[in-house]
Amino acid sequence: MNKKIRIITIISIFIIAACGGPTQEQSTTDDTSIYPPDMHNARIALDYIGTYTGILPCANCDGISTEIVLVDESQFIRRTQYLGKDDMVFEESGIYTWDDAGNTITLEGSEKPNQYFVSENRIFHLDMDGNRIEGELADSYILHKTDD
Repeated sequence: MNKKIRIITIISIFIIAACGGPTQEQSTTDDTSIYPPDMHNARIALDYIGTYTGILPCANCDGISTEIVLVDESQFIRRTQYLGKDDMVFEESGIYTWDDAGNTITLEGSEKPNQYFVSENRIFHLDMDGNRIEGELADSYILHKTDD
């Protein structure tokens, strides 16, 4: 009987040791080596470079015909025309930058609102604070990618 208790005790010790907590080496590793960061964002996952067009709402004209060309990973061209006012087309170019999340671009050097949320084949014109526009006109603030 005494021999059986010793064997059970020894087996229990091995089981407890095998199921113990993390070793010193495991506890000092960075979680990113076990679980890589989520790298799914517009900047990395989408084919966003290209031309986006649409007509944005305007308070004192028939609309603002807008074309934004994302030339490459950092350069843009924006053309706007105030419909019903005159035929003049305003053009500006420069660089754009991404937010930390990799989903929103800012057209540097442009007057606000100058931010766009990048989505699959479209970009959403954001308000002065960088938020998506809501309400019944929300769909009017989307520029769609054209075939280049």
